[in-house]
Amino acid sequence: MKKNLLIIGGSSGIGLELVKLLKDNHNIYTASRKPGPLEDLGVPHTELDVTGDFDSLDGLPDTLHGLVYCPGSINLKPFKMLSVDAFSQDMDLNFTGLVRVLKAVMPRFAESASLVFFSTVAVGNGMPFHSSVAASKGAIEGFARALAAEYAPQLRVNVVAPSLVDTPMASRLLNNEKKQEKMAERHPMKRVGKPSDIAHMAAFLLSDESGWMTGQVLGVDGGLSTINLS
Repeated sequence: MKKNLLIIGGSSGIGLELVKLLKDNHNIYTASRKPGPLEDLGVPHTELDVTGDFDSLDGLPDTLHGLVYCPGSINLKPFKMLSVDAFSQDMDLNFTGLVRVLKAVMPRFAESASLVFFSTVAVGNGMPFHSSVAASKGAIEGFARALAAEYAPQLRVNVVAPSLVDTPMASRLLNNEKKQEKMAERHPMKRVGKPSDIAHMAAFLLSDESGWMTGQVLGVDGGLSTINLS
């Protein structure tokens, strides 16, 4: 059976990779601020700013079998340089936007629908200059566990926590060879992540093969969260 899957933020990076991975075998619906390459893929798209006010999403089927929320930020600065507004903006994009989307689509979820959110390795591992992003992504992890408990067994809710992935959002961290080598060396697998590394995990969590998994935070991070080679 083809599943109806909604991908929020599917026009670039991990979200776009996931659309490409799933579109031939499922009915994919996307929502983001701009369609980008989605126009060429023939995937239904709804213009959406998750930080704005909305009560519903247009163009969706009555039943959804899965949701992936991809919007995020990488706002890496010393705490003393981050304003309160910066924390609020990161929280609004990463977490509150997710809540807005769920409020708009919750009645559409089928029995045993799968919800996939994204965190970061920096929530479980303290890293300098990550205070804002770790705070907002940490909210997602706690929220996902609570939601998984509240809606089991009707819904499954899981989180993927990557390390640095080579996406447009991370481009300023990887914009020359020296930075790329330095970032790769930090990871036991000696490379940074590729969008496909994360997209394949999200696809697995959407599938029936992960049907006994809920409330989990899964590190896809080149070993950074669990292995110390120093």
